[in-house]
Amino acid sequence: KKKSGFYHLFEYKVTGEAISNFELEFRRDDSVMRYLTVKLDKHAAAWAEKRRARVASAKK
Repeated sequence: KKKSGFYHLFEYKVTGEAISNFELEFRRDDSVMRYLTVKLDKHAAAWAEKRRARVASAKK
């Protein structure tokens, strides 16, 4: 049994149809074991924006 793996976080603003297309591709891809699609509430979206700003300033 594997005890390690790779995790990726994708944030995007798209329509519901585009999300359905993403999930279809995830299901078809044998290398994707699991995926989770969530909609951020206003507090989580604000936190994500602050996190992106911190990451951008750290790269400079």
